Formats: sequence, C-alpha cells, structure tokens
Amino acid sequence: MSEPIKVLCVDDSALVRSLMTEIINAQPDMTVVATAPDPLVARDLIKQHNPDVLTLDVEMPRMDGLDFLEKLMRLRPMPVLMVSSLTERGSEVTLRALELGAVDFVTKPRLGIRDGMLEYGEMIADKIRGAARARVRSAPPKSATPVPVEAAPLLRNPLVSTEKLIIIGASTGGTEAIREVLVPMPPDAPAILITQHMPAGFTKSFAQRLNGLCRITVKEAEHGERVLPGHAYIAPGGDTHLQLSRSGANYVALLDAAPPVNRHRPSVDVLFRSAAVHAGRNAIGVILTGMGRDGAAGLVEMRRAGAHTFAQDEASCIVFGMPREAIAMGGAEEVVPLHEMARKVLHQVAKFGDRTQRV
Repeated sequence: MSEPIKVLCVDDSALVRSLMTEIINAQPDMTVVATAPDPLVARDLIKQHNPDVLTLDVEMPRMDGLDFLEKLMRLRPMPVLMVSSLTERGSEVTLRALELGAVDFVTKPRLGIRDGMLEYGEMIADKIRGAARARVRSAPPKSATPVPVEAAPLLRNPLVSTEKLIIIGASTGGTEAIREVLVPMPPDAPAILITQHMPAGFTKSFAQRLNGLCRITVKEAEHGERVLPGHAYIAPGGDTHLQLSRSGANYVALLDAAPPVNRHRPSVDVLFRSAAVHAGRNAIGVILTGMGRDGAAGLVEMRRAGAHTFAQDEASCIVFGMPREAIAMGGAEEVVPLHEMARKVLHQVAKFGDRTQRV
C-alpha cells in the first residue's frame, strides 16, 4: 500500500483543528502529521514534517493567511487547501487565495453540528486527495509585472454574437482557468454559460471579481433571464443546476433545484446536456481543469449534437480529471493548453461567421 497523504492543519480554532484531525485520521489513506494555531508555528512544522498537503484557515489573528500563502507559494510551493468561512469577506479572501496558488477550498465545518459531519468529512477527504495529486503553480514574485492579456478584436457580426453560445464547465483550479478564458473576450462575444463547482455564497463574489476584470459583463445567472451576447452567466453555487433553454427565438437561463448529479449541484453534465438539446451545433463546449468526471458525458452529448468541443490539456490543468474523462470518452474535438483556449474558441466562433456570411 502506498504511503498515506501527510496533512498539516493550520487553524486558530482548537475545535476546528481537532475536528479536522478526527475527519482526516478516520480515512485509510491520509494522516494528520501536525496541527498549528497560526502560520508562525506552521513554518517550523512544515520544515519538520514535509507534509503533502496543507489545510490553511484563511482568516487568522497572528499572521494573515493570505500573506503566509503568498510567501509559501513563492518560497516553497505545495498543495494548499484553504478553509474558509461562509461570509462575503470569506469568499473574497478565498478567491484571492486561489489566485495566489491555493489548489482548492472547503467551507468551515459548522461547529456543534455532528450530523452533517460524515458527508462533510467525505468531501474534505476527496479534496485532500485531489490536492495531493494537483499540479502546484508557484506564485510569481511580488516584483513581477503581470503579463498583459491580449484582448481579442471585436467580432463585428451580430448574427454570430446572438446565435452562438459558449458553454464552459470546470471544478478544481477552475476559478483561475475561467478568468484566463474570459478576460480576452471581446464585448460582442457570444453569450457564455458557466458551471464551476462552488458552494452557495461564493459564486456571487466570483462573478463580481470577473466582471471587474473583463470587457464582457459577468454575473450570477438568474432563473428565466434572457441570455444575451457580451454576457457570461455563472451558475449560482450550491442549491440549483444551471440549464440552457429556449423561449421562442431567445435563449434563456433556467435554475433547477433537482438533486445533485455526479455529487454536484450545480453539475456540468446538466448544463452541457441542456446545451446539446437546445443549442446543438450553435454551441461550443469547453471542459476545464477539475477533479472527477462531471461534464465528460455531457460534452460527448454536445459533440454528438454538432457542437465543437474543447478540453484543457494535461500540462496546464491543476487537476486533470474532468478533461481526461471527456477525452477518453471521445467528447473533445480539440485538446488545447489554457493560454490558447480563448483564441481557439474565438477562432471557432469566427468560422461560424464565415459560414453565415457565405450562405
């Protein structure tokens, strides 16, 4: 049997530390090698134990979790799973942590509620397994100037902008991957629908953050709203699935409180299947980094319905789970590195334009 995954838990709450220890040590393939009440203690324990995965509380008194993470990813990059409170501030800090190189995050266990602990424990264990296998990006030095993203030119084809759709699914590592795909999009890009696995409360901050960075409008999807060009709609986390539908000549977004699919709600498969039914060859499907297989079967259905489909390549994925499954099932027409994804997708959109103009 392979060595168990060594985990170091950093949290200022003794109760959370003991809860996390109990959950992790109950798994056959992982063990808590040490716990620390703050990052200053954690530094020495990291040197001593050389853990495979670090769980890190985002908000701590003695040293900000983000400062610590930034230094860690610069000096000793390792898989970090952030543990975050379900607050607006918590969600903003978590998104910043993912930008700095944290692999994933979990919400804090709700203290005093033992009933939900088993299910919660399984989720944490899954995320630790994913983190242990993840490809870790080291943070750029503080002095490094960010590389400007090349903005794509306007499409200048209203028919393409209104008829076509870009459908994206992602999980672990997806927040940064989605940002990289959306930032270059021109203001008249076709409508984009996105399912990213996230708990309730985080997708709103995620959409707001992207909206400030992009030339298109990025928002959380609302039930029944018309899907418009120049907009990206993100599935709200936690309680519903995002689906594409039609109302007369218009595309609309639907939110459906059906049970989880592939243990996820929102599920990428649900979005992809709805796009296969209602958009067919007018859609472009994109599956990005993520653990598990959600979206793989849906991408196959989109391709069968005539959509052009892309999967992110292994080298640029944080976790090559969902794209690997989609490729294995024959769902991906093209396998593309992340830094080329926006260009490739827009090139495909432009090809639609050539066809419509020739008709």
